[in-house]
Amino acid sequence: MLRITKITDYGFVLLAYMASHDQDLLHNAKDLSATSGLALPTVSKVLKILTQGKILKSHQGSKGGYSLSRPAGEITALEILEAVEGPVAITDCSSIKGCERNCQVSPSWQKVNGTVIRSLKELTLVDMARG
Repeated sequence: MLRITKITDYGFVLLAYMASHDQDLLHNAKDLSATSGLALPTVSKVLKILTQGKILKSHQGSKGGYSLSRPAGEITALEILEAVEGPVAITDCSSIKGCERNCQVSPSWQKVNGTVIRSLKELTLVDMARG
């Protein structure tokens, strides 16, 4: 079964919440924890990862917090997923490096992987926030 990690899932939840509110509003970890029902340490970890992945911007100071790095309609599900999980590869042979076997099923897995990537590129954060 293909699954994303809970951290990635939580990232989508937090980002969808942020995207559904005023884009100029700054969000802090404590408030996001309260509204999402996620533990504060988990929210802090996810926000840090998304900031490092350039999905969020961190604003310092007493009135600081986090904001989307750009409009939600320009942020794709692929970018979010890759910011947390790394490159999308549903099997070893469909990764950029490929696998050492290079067997007859590799091209099929690479085709499937390409389809998944294209679908994730088409899905924006706005789409995700709509439900």
